[in-house]
Amino acid sequence: MTGPILMKGNEALAEAAVQAGCRYYFGYPITPQTEIGAYLAKRMPEVGGVFLQAESEVAAIHMLYGASCAGKRAMTSSSSPGVSLKSEGLSYLAGSDLPALVVNVQRAGPGLGGIQPSQSDYMQATRGGGHGDFRNIVLAPASAQEMATLTMRGFDLADKYRMTAMILADGTVGQMMEPVLLEPAQPLNIEKPWALTGTQGKREKNIVTSLYLSPAELEGKNLSRFARYALAEQNETDFEAFCMDDAEICLVAYGISARVSRSAVSAAREKGIRAGMIRPITLWPFPTEALRQAAKQVKQFLSVELSMGQMLTDIELAVRCARPVTLVSHVGGVILTPEEVLHAIDHAVEVSA
Repeated sequence: MTGPILMKGNEALAEAAVQAGCRYYFGYPITPQTEIGAYLAKRMPEVGGVFLQAESEVAAIHMLYGASCAGKRAMTSSSSPGVSLKSEGLSYLAGSDLPALVVNVQRAGPGLGGIQPSQSDYMQATRGGGHGDFRNIVLAPASAQEMATLTMRGFDLADKYRMTAMILADGTVGQMMEPVLLEPAQPLNIEKPWALTGTQGKREKNIVTSLYLSPAELEGKNLSRFARYALAEQNETDFEAFCMDDAEICLVAYGISARVSRSAVSAAREKGIRAGMIRPITLWPFPTEALRQAAKQVKQFLSVELSMGQMLTDIELAVRCARPVTLVSHVGGVILTPEEVLHAIDHAVEVSA
């Protein structure tokens, strides 16, 4: 593709997956992410790939497990209740140290909830999403363009650290149409000697499993896994700072909430209020150090999110409660407006005075 084209965020993500070398997609339709599967149903056969609409979300993620065992780049996608059904598979992927990409285009919950956008799966995603001690790399796009670029990055990170990468988008970013530039991807060329590719009589057989009956062996596996997680925390944490050089009020927001917050920060600056924003791009690893440094400068933090305060806890942990953190939110599928966030900034200034 030679120039930007107008695409939905979901479609940009799907094409980016193809560009990143994904040739196996397993999924099940659910609003607001169904366009991903619909796009790949047409696209995968064109590149010699496999598209399979599974009988359920449970089946889809275990098909993903099988493709990853063979060393292939593979992906599944769903929305909030569907990702809950995938939680067992997320744990099996982690327990087997398998790279994969899982996409969650969030809708409002809990339960079936509604089909409108939400950010209420933050805790589920950043804490693993299934049983046992494990993490996922969690990437949070705030535009259709980032739906593409972070998908490509997600595949690379999954292969690099032998773990699941998750795109945690919200329904607004998935459904909005924006110009997207799809640069030719250069996937990391990572050897996978552990993959189940057949021995051809040239090597010992490989075994991929998450079952370790020896407590000492299982402890060793977990310690080794968390050593890799520590490397990811050290090397892959990513965020965007907006107007933070002299900020006294710091907004923390991701996804569509960050788009709204950016407008509110600009409006506050026009009123002479020194507001700024830190936008986590990686929700895990969380930009703890950036917030800790900001706490030396700002008087107050605002956690702007479409949940009941799931990210607020991580902000408080990051700043060690050195500064107050206030929640600014809507839930149930209601989207915050720039005016509402600006009102919260005005109130924070009054409280801080």
